[in-house]
Amino acid sequence: HKEKPLFFLLLFLLGEKQFLIFLQELQSSGRARFLLEHAAPFSAFLTDSFGRQHNYLRISLTEKCNLRCQYCMPEEGVQLTPKSELLTAQEIITLAGLFVKEGVEKIRLTGGEPLIRPDVVDIVETGSSFATEGANLILKLPELYGSHSLLSNFRCLLFLQVNCVVMRGLNEDELLNFVDFTKDLPLDVRFIEYMPFDGNKWNFKKMVSYKEMLDTIKQRWPELEKLPCEASSTAKSYKVPHFQGQISFITSMSEHFCGSCNRLRITADGNLKVCLFGSSEVSLRDHLRSGASEEELVQIIGAAVSRKKKQHAGMFIVLQE
Repeated sequence: HKEKPLFFLLLFLLGEKQFLIFLQELQSSGRARFLLEHAAPFSAFLTDSFGRQHNYLRISLTEKCNLRCQYCMPEEGVQLTPKSELLTAQEIITLAGLFVKEGVEKIRLTGGEPLIRPDVVDIVETGSSFATEGANLILKLPELYGSHSLLSNFRCLLFLQVNCVVMRGLNEDELLNFVDFTKDLPLDVRFIEYMPFDGNKWNFKKMVSYKEMLDTIKQRWPELEKLPCEASSTAKSYKVPHFQGQISFITSMSEHFCGSCNRLRITADGNLKVCLFGSSEVSLRDHLRSGASEEELVQIIGAAVSRKKKQHAGMFIVLQE
């Protein structure tokens, strides 16, 4: 009953016949899955010097976005990379396949806004899951249903994640409104601590810590319950009893989760980033286009992973409050 509004939306978009077929496929599938099947035994090349196994890969499909969030978009905008320097769909699929062979179990396609990319459906059909800010999901839904990828992505529709970067002086007064949003909707509202990266003019004074947010919310809902989570999870999740949705906190700054980090990233122009905070990148695109063999690419990836720092790319340490 929690998902009725979304099922009605699917019924409207797909029509009664296709909707019934979809329900049958969903039932037979057991549950929506984000993990890639048949992943190979884990590779030493994706294990860093601190013993962290990187079995989760995020691939950016585009630098473009149809939103202008103050958190990540400078006022002057960003200079976009020429299309010829971005990874092609085939290059993305090739690199994804290489990482899966080495033991990656989960791939998430990101952006910018990944659904802006015209060939996103072709890429999704390879079996990976995608993350999106969702503004174009309705437009792409009929195409996604036509592919075999919809069932593996259906969790995006049943339990949407709403990311909210909390910035002092901008939106911290909206915390309770966002929590209240989960009362009647199956949402996961994720409050993200403001963190630095190129172009966002980070200021420590703008950061609202996890503990401060939690204290504010508990003043309104003292019965707030903490939910269990996986060891490698980046989110601390909570739920107000009897609410349909939940809230989560991404505590990258005040209580970092670097010790259990299992993530690698490939940018839209093909650079491998072993840490979100770091500026050090290795161009897999250049090596791929210069004819590097699969073995050579694995060696290059392994060397980059082995150089990963203990936390925050070795830049700084934020003390816990």
